[in-house]
Amino acid sequence: MLSFECDYNNGASPKVLERLIETNMEYVPGYGEDKFTSSAVEKIKAAIGREDIDVELIVGGTQTNQLIISTILKPFEGVISASTGHINTHEAGAIEYSGHKVLTIKEKNGKIDSKDLESYLDAYHRDGNKDAIVYPGMVYISHPTENGTLYSKKELEKLRGICDSYSIPLFLDGARLAYGLESPSTDVTLRDIADLCDIFYIGGTKCGALCGEAVVFSGKRRPEHFYAMKKQHGALLAKGRLLGVQFDALFTDGYYFQLGRNAMEKAERLKSILSSKGYRFYMESPTNQQYVVVDNEKMKKLSEKVRFGFWELVDKDHTAIRFCTSWSTTDKDLDELEKIL
Repeated sequence: MLSFECDYNNGASPKVLERLIETNMEYVPGYGEDKFTSSAVEKIKAAIGREDIDVELIVGGTQTNQLIISTILKPFEGVISASTGHINTHEAGAIEYSGHKVLTIKEKNGKIDSKDLESYLDAYHRDGNKDAIVYPGMVYISHPTENGTLYSKKELEKLRGICDSYSIPLFLDGARLAYGLESPSTDVTLRDIADLCDIFYIGGTKCGALCGEAVVFSGKRRPEHFYAMKKQHGALLAKGRLLGVQFDALFTDGYYFQLGRNAMEKAERLKSILSSKGYRFYMESPTNQQYVVVDNEKMKKLSEKVRFGFWELVDKDHTAIRFCTSWSTTDKDLDELEKIL
């Protein structure tokens, strides 16, 4: 059966898997103190083009979001997110479980609009009862968003300016960052993200690794005693080499970006196929996630041959579904999908 339901439903990309096998029997220190992790950190810094950053490797996306938000925020603070943000919709209340409220703003194409953010923050600080209200202590965004959309450099600059005005950090979820960076529609580079965000992460789980996310702290944002806090959250991997080897491979000779490019080339073809077959797009996406509306009977028949993602009910007879390309999608996959469609 063809698989287009998500971008993390297979194993590791070939070069990552090869390096895991090649280094398997080497004895190295644990907890991220190994030479592979050190090498990965240096390669990530080189790819960004900055030395004044800190890099931490964490196992998965939800764990990363909870760890960063809960260690950056004070006990009385919450995090601002688009209503469709991953931390608000698909993380089972992980942020609230850590004691911090997700403060939602209505999204626009999956994004936080700078004017809406400014209005929200202004309203809070003008509220005579603000001391009894959860303090907005951080802004969380995703790039790409849950809707597959991207922030422009200008949009990020505006958000950065507002965050600076209120002295709160901007945190970017980059679970699918490779696909955002390689989208033909973007004007945002990895360096731009490092310059405009206080914290962000480079997704590995959805972009060629077995697991792993590389968190980047800019401007001395890495919390004090972060090692101990990682351990408290169960996020300190004893065999830290597992993450180090993978990111070392991903950031050797631009491999991470090559994987992202493949997904985007296939996404462009996927979009063309869906359009030529008469499918109605639920929303426009410039990344590897493509959303179409199908009638429920057709969806049922299609599911017998193709795996795709449920998105949401449109009405009693129609459903929005999602097709994803990834680092591993091939032209053969798309040839077969075209025949089925």
